[in-house]
Amino acid sequence: MEGGASRVEPRVRGKKSANTGTVYLVGAGPGDPKLITVRAVELLQKADVILYDRLVSRKILNMAPKSAEKEYVGRAVGDPTTHQNDTNEAMLRHAKRKRRIVRLKGGDPVMFGRGGEEAEFLRRNNIGYEIVPGVTSGIGSATYSGIPLTHRKHSSSVAFVTGHEDPEKGREAVKWKRLARSVDTIVVMMGLSRIGAICGELVAGGMDPKTPVAVIQDGTTPKHRTITGSLSNIQSKVKRAGVRPPANIIIGSVVGLAGEIGWREDR
Repeated sequence: MEGGASRVEPRVRGKKSANTGTVYLVGAGPGDPKLITVRAVELLQKADVILYDRLVSRKILNMAPKSAEKEYVGRAVGDPTTHQNDTNEAMLRHAKRKRRIVRLKGGDPVMFGRGGEEAEFLRRNNIGYEIVPGVTSGIGSATYSGIPLTHRKHSSSVAFVTGHEDPEKGREAVKWKRLARSVDTIVVMMGLSRIGAICGELVAGGMDPKTPVAVIQDGTTPKHRTITGSLSNIQSKVKRAGVRPPANIIIGSVVGLAGEIGWREDR
């Protein structure tokens, strides 16, 4: 642009009222502040309000000007599902004040991040929005552990699955037994508390109990650590290691490559 000015107006937006501000649904990446996108940083630096989630680091929040209002809207496991309504109302409240709002989410905003639901809400209320993708923790944590989710000799397919479904659905939508025979690599997000049941379902579906499994805690951050095992013993291993959320579970033969191509320890 002329004069080198940065472009911050939304490139992808809903039907927008002239009397409202704009909401940017932004992915903050998997944890390492250096993995946030250039577009996300640009928007943070121009934000009037930042509505941020639990897993967004202080270093990323500090990329915003001190004048920006920072409001925590994170939700932890066990919090009431009505929490999302409060977040929606916060976006609407600030948008009516014609402010530039960054709705900042860990990982990617639409990968189990409710970004799609929030975009629907904004469109219904004629609030302009832009969706800015981020590196999802399922990919970032695996890569930092030296686990390629695809590999010509090991994996030609990947499934990203939530291990913690919305309780309001009344039934589990993930068909674990069918998944056991239909994909090479499985990435389970938010599934640590159910890891025993998940592994049991996969074995019942025909997956070899010796299939390698990695559990990655605090992926890409200074606290990053990886516990490896198999479907038959990973539950006991993570319990002994005291693994706590946030953690991702990677299942498949690609996990065995971590010892060969892992790079973080070398650095």
